[in-house]
Amino acid sequence: MPSRPAPAELVDDGPGQRLYWAFADGWTIVRRGLTHYVRQPTNILWQLGFPIVSVLLFGYVFGSAMSVPGGGDYREFLMPGLFGMTMAMGFMNTAYAVVLDTTKGVTDRFRSMPMAPSAVVTGRGGGDLVGAVVDLFVLAMTALVVGWRSQAGILGTLAAFALFLFLRFALTWVGVWLGMLVPNEEAAGSLFAVAFPFAMISSVFVAPALMPSWLGTIALWNPVSSTVTAARELFGNPAALGDTWIEQNALLMSLVWPVIITAIFLPLAIRRFQRLSR
Repeated sequence: MPSRPAPAELVDDGPGQRLYWAFADGWTIVRRGLTHYVRQPTNILWQLGFPIVSVLLFGYVFGSAMSVPGGGDYREFLMPGLFGMTMAMGFMNTAYAVVLDTTKGVTDRFRSMPMAPSAVVTGRGGGDLVGAVVDLFVLAMTALVVGWRSQAGILGTLAAFALFLFLRFALTWVGVWLGMLVPNEEAAGSLFAVAFPFAMISSVFVAPALMPSWLGTIALWNPVSSTVTAARELFGNPAALGDTWIEQNALLMSLVWPVIITAIFLPLAIRRFQRLSR
């Protein structure tokens, strides 16, 4: 592996060399994030606290009063929704981590180093994706304990989990961008007011058909709903599909929405990082 040149020695060695250092520097940031996970594993349990409580609350306390349009077990309907909610709300944790790095001067130190401009942003995305895999694994184990099962084969099950991770990966860039916009940790805490309705006004807990028409329309076009509905179909769980275009094409939109989100917010996040004041 070639050594990183000093700032005075930096030269343009062509796109191949720049691409190499973009990946190498990004991987360094990923390793930094993974080290934090290893040294502070309680952070994972804290992030999973709300979804696990939701399993107990909605699955057992309210579950007997909930119905699934078209029939089916509500707990099987609920669990893919909680997987999606966990992935959707994860961007708030990303934003908070970015704010901590910024307020403590870590981001400025990165900017002063001879590293690829995109490395901090893409490295954060890679590290958060690994953390999301751990979150999803723990939540899936919890779901199995409470009786949830995927009725699909191994390929369908893995494809459904891949859709959740794809959504989480796309929303990471939203979190990075927001984290570089808010000025301090207190302001970062207010992002919950953004994450909560984004995750909840969807098909996570109930089918949009059971909502008021105006709210149901918003829920149908929520990217979380497309991912959750597509995953329910892949798992073979009750999906409560309606006859709207967005519901009938949930699998397609579960791929399109993350691409759109990434195309918008990844460049915004990189540009914002490059413009941060020292």
